[in-house]
Amino acid sequence: MSTQPGTIQLGSQPVTRKPKVKRHLASFTKHAVLILLGIGFVFPLFWMISTSIKPSFEQMSWPPVWIPHPFDWANYPSSMKFEPFFHYILNTLYYCVATVIGTVLSCSVVAYGFARIEWPERGFLFFLMLATMMLPFQVTMIPLFILFKNIGWVGSFKPLIIPSFFGNAFQIFLLRQFFMTIPKSLSEAAYMDGASEFKIFYKIILPLAKPALATVALFQFMYCWNDFLGPIIYLNNSSLYTISLGLQQYVSSYGTQWGLLMAASTVATLPLIILFFLTQRTFIEGIAITGLKG
Repeated sequence: MSTQPGTIQLGSQPVTRKPKVKRHLASFTKHAVLILLGIGFVFPLFWMISTSIKPSFEQMSWPPVWIPHPFDWANYPSSMKFEPFFHYILNTLYYCVATVIGTVLSCSVVAYGFARIEWPERGFLFFLMLATMMLPFQVTMIPLFILFKNIGWVGSFKPLIIPSFFGNAFQIFLLRQFFMTIPKSLSEAAYMDGASEFKIFYKIILPLAKPALATVALFQFMYCWNDFLGPIIYLNNSSLYTISLGLQQYVSSYGTQWGLLMAASTVATLPLIILFFLTQRTFIEGIAITGLKG
């Protein structure tokens, strides 16, 4: 029996075979869209780096100069002297590292309780915890400021660091999803050997959860490194400024120092780029195994 072009005979029923042209066209369209999206994401970074090495007369010229000529590398050493840049970096590292420690410790304990221990109303309280994610920071900003002001914490890093030791709903959810993928037979075998709950958590669960813990740490570090609203509310002393507040100092009432600002922004962005590439494999593994796919 003859069949139409583009079909194959399987038993008594003809089966349509997708033409290669359509497959190639779909593949080409998909890659073209991804390339355009990639260019859109990379363009701000390219413009920042390009502006950081432009002479002053090219920074605001029209039509815009895409490739500077000549390169002006003087913006980088000048930007480091314009403000105490490295002092701001040290403050930011202190803020980031302290909150990462607090977040990993607190969220891992709470996530273990939600994932591995049976107790009354566990599901309801987990849902209630997730519901707190619907409250934006702007809703609790004023009450928190009044609270921290009354206990004398405003003007220090305490309002930014101490709350991280009491958990974060999103990070707890992420770790819980990972802990639930670990076979319970490991915990049951440890129980039979006389291990306590804390020993199971410390000796078995945490070592197996390194990808998820690294993902949580990376998320928290990136958030704190870029945080602007928290520091501007609680840090009223310039000696405590983080990098986000320090970059704001490059904007003055006499005109923005665009070359210095872009050079300083490039230096401030480098640690995040380097950190991501160093932890890319662990980060992607942690995201994939917790089920948080795009």
